[in-house]
Order: sequence, then structure tokens, then C-alpha cells
Amino acid sequence: MSSGDLGFDQFRAFLEKACGILLGSNKQYLVSSRLNKLMEQNGIRSLGELVQRMETMPRSGLREQVVDAMTTNETLWFRDTYPFEVLKSRVLPELLKETPNQRLRIWSAASSSGQEPYSISMAIDEFERSNPGMLRGGVQILGTDLSSSMLQACRTAEYDSLAIGRGLSQDRLQRYFDNKAPGRWAVKPAIRNRVEFRALNLLDSYAVLGKFDIVFCRNVLIYFSADVKRDILLRIHATLRPGGYLFLGASEALNGLPDHYQMVQCSPGIIYKVK
Repeated sequence: MSSGDLGFDQFRAFLEKACGILLGSNKQYLVSSRLNKLMEQNGIRSLGELVQRMETMPRSGLREQVVDAMTTNETLWFRDTYPFEVLKSRVLPELLKETPNQRLRIWSAASSSGQEPYSISMAIDEFERSNPGMLRGGVQILGTDLSSSMLQACRTAEYDSLAIGRGLSQDRLQRYFDNKAPGRWAVKPAIRNRVEFRALNLLDSYAVLGKFDIVFCRNVLIYFSADVKRDILLRIHATLRPGGYLFLGASEALNGLPDHYQMVQCSPGIIYKVK
């Protein structure tokens, strides 16, 4: 095995331990493209040297920068469409029938740059417009992410033309955003104020988050090993109130755990109800 291969294997082991991401053996180019600039800025010549530097200088901030660079932040507004329609047409009416005065809590477990939790908040507003008086207890949305730079983007809640153009209709842009400057829009306070953001590694404890009625954990489990995925799903189950719902990504499936989740066909799409 060459020193380059050894360094890549060391880096793969570091990344899985740090944040659960399981890199394939063919992902050298991905790692290089994301870390080359950072390594150059720090005078680091190989992945092996990078891992050694992170281990010997844990307070340097380098570890956090590396994890930040390697965390995939591909996102868009109202991704796959159906989860937000199912939320409005089926999940909210069902939950509100059971607990009409209770404040609903929704967790967006990988909020990236904020498009998912803000899309949820817009969907909540659309539901309220169509069903006045039903959400008497209100809704609190929590967005969590591992990346400090993404959380900063979430809290700023401002987006450029490129980000705005990915999945957002002209009608929603006009209703829910303020044009702050040429080519730059900010989420309106009424939508933004419903959402809180916190840093969270999905490998860490969820106990401090409290209980939720709905969890969106979409397009993130595909990066984890089967064992880590199962552990995360079990711990998400523990955060959900009885009868709560879990939304996964369109390409993700919940195999196993029949004692914990019941599959619900929504046509289109599948969601999971807590048993």
C-alpha cells in the first residue's frame, strides 16, 4: 500500500469517527477537491499529515474546518415537493385532531443552509392560511447541522439568485422574502422567527433537544454505515412523541425496525409513523 493510500484510509477512518460519514474507497478526488485549498493554506502536503496534525493539535480549529469542508451541503427549496404537501394535507390535520391546543415541534435534522426548515415554515404558513384557527398552539421548528458555516448561513437567512432559483416558485418568493439588494433576498421575519438553529452532530446525544411531533431526516442517512443508520433511527424514535412522524429522503428506506415505525404510503411518497 502506498503512503497516499495509507493516508486516505487514515482520513476515511477519521471522518467516520468524527461525524459518521462513510467514504467509499473511490472518493480520493472528492476529498482532494474539498480539502486542497485548506491543506495548502496550512502547509500540509498529505492526508496522513493532515490526520496527524488534527490529532496532535486538537484545539487548532483544523478538525472543525475539515469536517465543515467534507459535509455535503447540497440542498434546495421544497425538495421532492411531496413531503411538504403530505405535511399540509395529512400529517398536520391528523396531529391537530389529537392535540388541537398543543404546540407542535418539528425537527429538521440536517438543515444545511436553511432551505428545508424554512420550506417547512412556509408550508406551515400555507396550512394556516387554508385552515384558520387550527394551529392554536403554534409550531416550533428546530434546525440542526454539524457545520458551523452552514448554521451561520441559516441564521442570516439571506440567499443569492442562484440559491433562490433552486426550487422556489415566484409566488413564494414574493410572499415570503424581502429583496434586500440586487440579487439578494432575505426570509421574512414571520417565517424566520418560527425556526431556531443549533449545532448538532447526529452521532451525539439528542436528549437536550426534547420531544418532537415530526422529524425530517432527509438525504443524510445515505452517508452512514448500516449500523450507524440504525442507531440514529432508534434515537430519533426516542425523540418522537407517540403517533409522531418521520420523513426520510426519496432515495432512503427504513428497512427493519418494525416494532418502532409503521410505513405509511402517501402516493406519492412514503412516510413513517411511530408505533
